[in-house]
Amino acid sequence: MNETPIPVVIADDEPGMRLVMQKVLRSLPDFALAAEAADGPCLVDAVERLRPRLVFLDVEMPGMDGVECARLIQDIDPSILLIFATAHAEYMAQAFEVYAFDYLLKPFKLERVQQTLSRARDMLRLREAGDSAARPLPAAPPPKPLGRLMLHHREGVQFLNMQDILLVQREDRATVLYTAQGGRYVTSDTLGDIEARLDATLFFRCHKSYIINLQHVDNITPYGRWTYIVRLRGTQHDALITHERYADLEKRFA
Repeated sequence: MNETPIPVVIADDEPGMRLVMQKVLRSLPDFALAAEAADGPCLVDAVERLRPRLVFLDVEMPGMDGVECARLIQDIDPSILLIFATAHAEYMAQAFEVYAFDYLLKPFKLERVQQTLSRARDMLRLREAGDSAARPLPAAPPPKPLGRLMLHHREGVQFLNMQDILLVQREDRATVLYTAQGGRYVTSDTLGDIEARLDATLFFRCHKSYIINLQHVDNITPYGRWTYIVRLRGTQHDALITHERYADLEKRFA
């Protein structure tokens, strides 16, 4: 059974480079071009409308540079893979600060792009299907009775038992909390606001866009060059954890 092609958005102010990337995508049946953009604002708009799984973007673009676009895209959906394709090597450090999956320097060889896309395809398919080779963590300490979280939202105020909160993440430029009962609660509070009110012995800020309940961590799987996937029991949602935060988590369970 054939799997659905992975939707991709290409962003580059050079029409010739967009044409090159179109040809690359057409050579790989696992990917499909969802849209292309010639500037930063058009890229962010395309991501909001189409929700691709992967974005190719240049660093220097009119209206908004690629790094700024990457930050906005992460606030929309931090699971989108970002691959920078640029002639400017000096921006590499900034690209990996926004958790770029890869950084291609122009002019690049076709084989180099195909290798990157093959790795991206494997990572995305593993995330969709789950990974039997995932790395389990030691058991978290037994939970202690926790208080309640008062959550402000458009309709008023919601009170949640902290032990029921599985995951807090940035999504659609808002903060969303998922609970063990299948609840989904949206608030305008920032992730930092929520983090400050959660019990630090049980909740862990694993990424700029995610907070996880350590009691519900099932396993952790490599995902990209500097990032891992955290799979949680009791929910279909997962989280990302950076290489640095993974090291902090290992120390916490040592």
